[in-house]
Amino acid sequence: MATITPYLTFNGNCEEAFEFYKSVFGGDFEYIGRFKDMPSDTPVTGPAGEKIMHISLPIGNGSVLMGSDTNEHYGSVTIGNNFSMSINTESEEEATRLFDGLAGGGKITMPLEKTFWAERFGMFTDQFGINWMVNYDLNAVEK
Repeated sequence: MATITPYLTFNGNCEEAFEFYKSVFGGDFEYIGRFKDMPSDTPVTGPAGEKIMHISLPIGNGSVLMGSDTNEHYGSVTIGNNFSMSINTESEEEATRLFDGLAGGGKITMPLEKTFWAERFGMFTDQFGINWMVNYDLNAVEK
């Protein structure tokens, strides 16, 4: 069964925001990745490389708050489009079914495909204007 997690996007102050959330919720970051750490033919350097590519903070009862800074490829963030619903699935078939179903009538911003962190990952805005991410990580399921 898929799980849904809120995913927050920031214009460069993700780390500051998550340090604040950590001070309120407590706990430790499960993961912090920076744009400079991404495998790429064109590495991200300088101040942009220090921005948060992905961060996750467990906040209790199985809930996790996730986030990232935007980068120039995706444009800037405005209040109202600065969050996504992130779905983590248990199989590639489930990822495909949910991606295809929810994206129907919407706009795909990244097709469901293999990435360096997942077997399948894709992003879209549904027909009602809600941003979604679908993720299937074979390694997470096998753990």
